[in-house]
Amino acid sequence: MTATDKPVVIFGGGGFVGRQVAQELLSRGYRVRIAQRTPRLAMSVRSLGNMGQTQFVSVDITDPDQVAAALQGAAAAVNLVGLLKGDFRAAHVVGAENIALAARAAGLDALVQISAIGADIGSLSGYGKTKAQGEAAVRAAFPKATIIRPSIIFGRDDGFTNRFAQLIATGASVPLVHIVPVIRGTTRFQPVHVGDVAKAIALAVAEPGKHGGETYELGGPDVITLAEINKWIAAQIGRECNFLPVPDGAAKALATVTGFLPGAPITRDQFFMLLSDNVVSPGAKGFDTFGIRPAPMAALAPAWLEQYQRHGRFGSAARA
Repeated sequence: MTATDKPVVIFGGGGFVGRQVAQELLSRGYRVRIAQRTPRLAMSVRSLGNMGQTQFVSVDITDPDQVAAALQGAAAAVNLVGLLKGDFRAAHVVGAENIALAARAAGLDALVQISAIGADIGSLSGYGKTKAQGEAAVRAAFPKATIIRPSIIFGRDDGFTNRFAQLIATGASVPLVHIVPVIRGTTRFQPVHVGDVAKAIALAVAEPGKHGGETYELGGPDVITLAEINKWIAAQIGRECNFLPVPDGAAKALATVTGFLPGAPITRDQFFMLLSDNVVSPGAKGFDTFGIRPAPMAALAPAWLEQYQRHGRFGSAARA
């Protein structure tokens, strides 16, 4: 699908991944329409394109009429809406189905549904279970949808490397202690850069005849445990600390008792997600199909992790 006057609607386009997807599509000449509950939070996207190339619309994806209105006159849609806590079913199943049904009714050329590695109807995690249910609802309503399942996504504004760096910096600064607890340190991840994910999404939009009806799992070039990620980040920011493995029983109890509180280190649902590795399945279609060579975290993350050094970007860190 070539760039036309018809926009590509990005549901959740003002978020961390959404902004990158918008930038990728804008750079390819597409018009984009950012659809989310609070459009003013996405206004930074406007500066990424030319005048008139970006539109904004307020949408509650659980409301079919609002979704249909957002897709009016569109050529394609990307659904990036996802929650790590809250009403998973409303966001991941009801909303996804509404978008797929409206996309079919509007005769869209392409629909890209962003899911996640770990989506599984039998998952103990509400997140993983509803992501799988959402995939099924989308596939039933819009069979030619492209489903993309990324591993954990990293980037300059992520909630992944920055979160761990902040926790490490805080723990390492406690006098005489320097202890940083690690929950499920043996769980394996395949961190993938947000820019690479955005490129794959843009290609799925541009080539629905090639990618429609397919499911892709996107992971970076390295498989690394959560404990290894913590140690690597600590080395990058020059923080010496002792990592304390938290037993599963204690971690589950902590998540159950405090997980509902704002700023809690982990929710009960996130604990269940960590019980399974977050890596690309053997034989799954991935970046190779898009002709993308994903970048390793070690090549990009140091550029923004330097802010967590003791003296910011002017400090020194032992590179590892």
